Amino acid sequence: MDVDAYAYTHRPAWERLDQLARKRRLSGVEADELVALYRRTSQQLSRLQSHSPDAELIGGLSALLARARGRVLGTRVDTWRAVGRFFTHSFPVAVYRAWPWWAGVAAVFLGVATGLGVWIDKFASARRMMGMSGDVSSLTAPGGRFETYYSEHPHDAFAAQVWTNNAWVSAIALFTGLLILPAVYALFMNALNVGISGGLMAHAGRLDAFFGFLLPHGMLELTAVFVAGGAGLKLGWTLIDPGRLPRGRALARQGRASATVALGLVAVLAVSGTIEGFVTPSGWPAPVRIGIGLLAELGFLAYVFGVGRRGARGSTVTTGRTAG
Repeated sequence: MDVDAYAYTHRPAWERLDQLARKRRLSGVEADELVALYRRTSQQLSRLQSHSPDAELIGGLSALLARARGRVLGTRVDTWRAVGRFFTHSFPVAVYRAWPWWAGVAAVFLGVATGLGVWIDKFASARRMMGMSGDVSSLTAPGGRFETYYSEHPHDAFAAQVWTNNAWVSAIALFTGLLILPAVYALFMNALNVGISGGLMAHAGRLDAFFGFLLPHGMLELTAVFVAGGAGLKLGWTLIDPGRLPRGRALARQGRASATVALGLVAVLAVSGTIEGFVTPSGWPAPVRIGIGLLAELGFLAYVFGVGRRGARGSTVTTGRTAG
């Protein structure tokens, strides 16, 4: 089958079906035309699925038929069902498929931050190089800026502020990944900030306070940043090495996956922002606060490697059956 010629021949009918499916009110003649076009296009899709490997064409026709089916059956798309499918399939699958990338980002990030922290803690020359050779007790002392940062604003306003800020940082790491170097720079600057803070607190003998205030929200928050950075770098690498697909199609597919990750991370960062706004400065014992953060982190990882992996395997099986 010449797929391009077949699509060219039938595209006017597909466009007419799309027009009718989107129309608010249909006359009797138009309703009959809609049903006839829907049946004909369903048959054409079945034929394409048997003869064509063009996933983009098949996906577009499938989406068109889904819209038309709603008009034919007299139903509307269930918005809440679509939202539910996003969080039970689309988002966790996209994150799971990118896990080698964001796990690599996590390993490098934590290695850089730890190395910087040890360097700043152990060597006065490092603190001088960073412009922190003087008295920094206003930052590191009990009740200093490191601690009051989490409690100087009303909890709800602070939670909203950190949610917005973290979403912005993640968006930069994700969408500048297409150019690779800007994303690497953004991730390095975040690792630098964590390393400097940890090094100064360690030098002051207050590493317990550093982890007590960072870990409750930081585990999930940093994981979201790692996921954003990993998905962004995967998008950038697709530009360099698109694999077996044409570069434009490979970028479009990975771009859709990156947009899915970005949208889902808004909810993840809302959770970490809530923890940072209400749990971190709560005054509860550090083990309790860290335990809440650990539960949130383990819950997210179980979600990705449980729901996401099952969804990815199911998609692979379905694709294999269709291709066969």
